[in-house]
Amino acid sequence: MTSLQKRFSLESKNVLVTGATGYLGRAMALGLAELGANILVNGRNRERVEESVAELCDGGLSATPAVFDINDEIEVHQWFSQYGDLPLHGLVNNAYAGGAGSVETAAEEDYRGSYEVAVVSAHRLLNSALPGLRAAHRKCGNASVVNIGSMYGLVSPDQRIYESKRVANPPFYGAAKAALIQWTRYAACEFGREGIRVNAISPGPFPSENVQARNPEFVSKLAERVPMGRIGRAVELQGPLSFLISDASSFVNGTNLIVDGGWTCW
Repeated sequence: MTSLQKRFSLESKNVLVTGATGYLGRAMALGLAELGANILVNGRNRERVEESVAELCDGGLSATPAVFDINDEIEVHQWFSQYGDLPLHGLVNNAYAGGAGSVETAAEEDYRGSYEVAVVSAHRLLNSALPGLRAAHRKCGNASVVNIGSMYGLVSPDQRIYESKRVANPPFYGAAKAALIQWTRYAACEFGREGIRVNAISPGPFPSENVQARNPEFVSKLAERVPMGRIGRAVELQGPLSFLISDASSFVNGTNLIVDGGWTCW
């Protein structure tokens, strides 16, 4: 049995992080890289991806660009064809894009788009990544997939903290994240025997830096709903994610790790 310190290490492991140029994605990529992983930085915008890669490399960390649109089947297949069957020790399905709204204000297309980016893309990426994940398991006995869900895949938002229905956390987002959490369980059961673990993390209130700067009153209302009395900081997702990617969680499969300061305990 290796030491606990070594089991937490991600030294020389390749980890693909989708949506790695966003607020939470950048923090996730940085945390994994600090533990020794080579981060495959994914995003659609080449300039932003290369900027993120440069930031990591300038800090003495290891990163490689992975420019493709997770919603484009052809681009995904092309990228993984180029990646080949090299070991892929970790896959973090983090990317998401969508607006706000309510049941009354949402359009049918909002639901389709949210489901596509949250669930269909996770399906597409996992299947495309299987050769690399299997190669990683053959090499070191472990491979890990982490899907980024949400507390709103478990509970509904408090409508009272929003100015109007049009700016509320939308039902299509929560429905898609709930589906992703359940899909995680299906994938965990299917691939667990191969040593490919599939888990989820459901963040709570982690408003972006822009929201924090532009709408401090709203952020204050969010904080009041949290038993810990504050919002989450992006770096506070690094530890939970690193644990699930690392060998330290080698018998954790099909779980949904909630990181919400206690929001869903009320």
